[in-house]
Amino acid sequence: MADKKTVLTPEGLEKLEKELQHLKVVRRKEVASKIKDARGQGDLSENAEYDAAKDEQAEIENRIALIEKILRNAEVIDDDDLDGDSIGVGSRVRVLDMEYNEEVEYLIVGSTESDPMGGKISNESPLGAALLSKKCDDIVTVDAPQGALRYKVLQIA
Repeated sequence: MADKKTVLTPEGLEKLEKELQHLKVVRRKEVASKIKDARGQGDLSENAEYDAAKDEQAEIENRIALIEKILRNAEVIDDDDLDGDSIGVGSRVRVLDMEYNEEVEYLIVGSTESDPMGGKISNESPLGAALLSKKCDDIVTVDAPQGALRYKVLQIA
């Protein structure tokens, strides 16, 4: 079974590449040093520092493997591919929440980069998916647990 493509913005790609580099170059060395120091304390069967360092090592290796998988399957959205007339991954949109008459700005990103509190919503989220391909002045309806929410697209950048 083929792995799912991961949509990334250029910024998201750069952030993951930097994290991977840091984990491989800095964090691996740090945890190897912790393991070495803990081994020097003698009996490993009851050595909490050794166990903690090994757990930390496993977490780092799991994160490295995950980032490498994401990067292998990454589809980077090029800013030049955005036409500015319709919403796509990488678009910055300003919408009007019609229930609260409140303007909100979002950057549409892939699920890996999603940070709703930071104004980044996934293209796979209910609102993100509803906004895809919409144009200025379009109204989208999103089904939510509290009922249907309506948004009007005000600006696409």
